[in-house]
Formats: sequence, C-alpha cells, structure tokens
Amino acid sequence: MKTKRLTLVAVLCAALLGLWSCGKDNVSVDSVTIRPASVELTVGSTYQLSAAVLPSDASQDLEWTSSRPAVATVSASGLVTAVALGECDITVFAGDKSDVCHVTVVDGDPTHPTDPTDPQNPSVGGFDQNGASNAVFTVASGRTVHFSRGNLQYQASTGIWRFAEHQYDFIGADNANISSTYNGWIDLFGWGTSGWNSGANAYQPWDTSTSYSDYYPGGSYTNNLTGAYANADWGVYNRISNGGNQAGMWRTLTKAEWEYLLNSRAASTINGEANARYAKAVVNGINGLVVFPDNFTMPSGMSYPSGINTYNAPFNNNTYTESQWSQMEGAGCIFLPAAGYRYGTGVDVVGTNGWYWSGTYSSEFYAYNMYFFDDNIFMNDLSRSCGQSVRLVRD
Repeated sequence: MKTKRLTLVAVLCAALLGLWSCGKDNVSVDSVTIRPASVELTVGSTYQLSAAVLPSDASQDLEWTSSRPAVATVSASGLVTAVALGECDITVFAGDKSDVCHVTVVDGDPTHPTDPTDPQNPSVGGFDQNGASNAVFTVASGRTVHFSRGNLQYQASTGIWRFAEHQYDFIGADNANISSTYNGWIDLFGWGTSGWNSGANAYQPWDTSTSYSDYYPGGSYTNNLTGAYANADWGVYNRISNGGNQAGMWRTLTKAEWEYLLNSRAASTINGEANARYAKAVVNGINGLVVFPDNFTMPSGMSYPSGINTYNAPFNNNTYTESQWSQMEGAGCIFLPAAGYRYGTGVDVVGTNGWYWSGTYSSEFYAYNMYFFDDNIFMNDLSRSCGQSVRLVRD
C-alpha cells in the first residue's frame, strides 16, 4: 500500500510539474531575426548585435556562433569582436530557427569602428532598421538615447501604432476625428494613453475626456509613466509596427531628460557656437525644432544654421528644402514639427506650436511637456487631458 501511495504522489508531482512548465519555454519559436543583417568592422573593433524572437512569449534563449572565429568572434550576448581581415557569418539560434549576420572585417584604425552608434564616429545619421537614429543624444550624465524616425501615430480601427514616415510629418486638423473606430491616423494623445489599463479612467489613445483626473495612472496623480506604471508609456507597452514591432523597445523622455538634452549636454561646436544643441527651423515648409546630435559635422555645401541655442529665435531663421533636410538628417539631426495640440476634439495652433509630452507628472492637474513656438522654447506643464505629440526614444 505504501508503494502505491508513493507512486501516486510521484505521478501527481510529475503532472503538476508538467503543468507548471507549460509556459513560454514550450511555445514554439516562429522566427528569429538578427539586427543588422550585415556589418563592416575594422580590426579590433566590436559591435553589439541584437536578435528578435517571435512570438514574444516563446523562449528568448539565444545561441550565437561564428563561422570563422579567426576573423570575428561572438560572445554569448551577441557582442562581435573583429579579429582579422576577412569575412564570416554570425549565426543566432533560437529553438529550431536561426538567422545570419554577414560580417566583413576591413583594414583601418581600430579606435574608430564603423558602428554608426559609436560616439567617436561623428556625422553618421539616418535611422536603423528599427527606426532608431544612428546618431546619439545625451540626456543625462552617462546616458544617451536614439530618437525615433518620426512622431508616434495610431489608427484605432486596426490598433496599429507606427512612426511617421518623415520627421516633418504630422496629422494636424484630422485629429479632430479621433474615436475608437476612426480608420484614419491620429498623433495627439492625452497623457499616459498607451492603451494599458492602469486604473486610470482615460487610458485609451482615442480618449477625449477633458477632465485631468481621468488620466491618473493607477488612479493617483503622483504616478509617473515609469516604474510600476511604465506600461502607461506608449513606447513601453506597444509594438510600433515600423519600429521593431516589439513591446518594450521605446520610451518617452522624462522632464529632466528633455531639460538636459536642450540645456546642459556637451555637444559639437557649430560655426563657433560651443555645445550646439538646437535651433528653430522651417523644414520642407513645416515649422519646428532641429535638435543636433552630440557629434555633428555640417554637411558640405550647406549654410551654417543661425540662432543656435536661442530660445526666442524665429522659425524662419533657418529654412531647409526637402533635399537640404535630407543632408541634415544624414548628419544626425532630429526635427520636431510644430504639430499643435488637441483639447477634447478641438485642434489648435497647428503648424505654429509644438507640444511634446514627457513621462513626468507636475501636479494634481498637469504633466510636464517640452513646448516651443516662434518666440520661445521651455519646459511647460499642461493639463493631462490635452492631446500632444509623442516622440519616443530608445536607450
């Protein structure tokens, strides 16, 4: 009888263990994708590869190998080290799926790798395959970020989030059509309206309540879009379709980070102006704010901008055609269009004022934003119910 009881207990334990383990480790991997698909390095340099596993609830355990360790090695975390001239393939395995990054090691100075995010490699701009700027921007001592390729946009009828195609794109007056079924796009959002039910009364991206208290994450006005309430941040909670399509890849700058970015960081000298951080401009006919990367070299043949770091300079101090802006963007510049704001379903000051949310609360009534117009630029606080632009960053 004792043996039978022990056998029964063992069977039950095994069954429970099986049920307990039927989690993400048993979810089949559909695909794994290396970012980037190819990279060129100089001898002695390193490059951190990343890999995305789908679905997100499958095991994220990765195994990295090099086809020619004599050319380039790869660590367990995907860090590639260039050893000698030549070519090789770095392969990542996730379950029974795999993907390859082709590595070419060329001759050159190992202190200047071709990693476009290396702060020693100035004037490298544009955006990577996830929509993150290759150029870096310091937002706190020892902390840098990459800006998204455009303002955040949302389509309620499909539930799709995306970045604007161009940095100067914005929706404008059509934000007045905001609703839970609207099949157009919106880009002015109440504070913390990521779609995550934190306990706030208004948390959906289409919410238009004009009551500031409806936008309290967790029901308390003292909660920021960080920590336990980070999912109220649009970039943390949502998959951005043209921004890597994975939750948790992006976030919103805090008030302190906006201030450091615009007022405190060390940056390049432009036309004699040390620590050139920003300048107002008109890009492709759109008023807005140009933010210079930490390391910047003026594109050949372009005129130097005026009104650098001048809060009360007018937009038309600097005017760039679409073609000229392409060169500035290629040198790492970010542009924030003056996309206006929304209150309820009313949209105002489109094209003349820019309002960009931070993840930091101000008071019972307000949350902080970065605000600019023709005569000024400063950190402001505004009712959480006002629809404002969101420009995400990636650490």
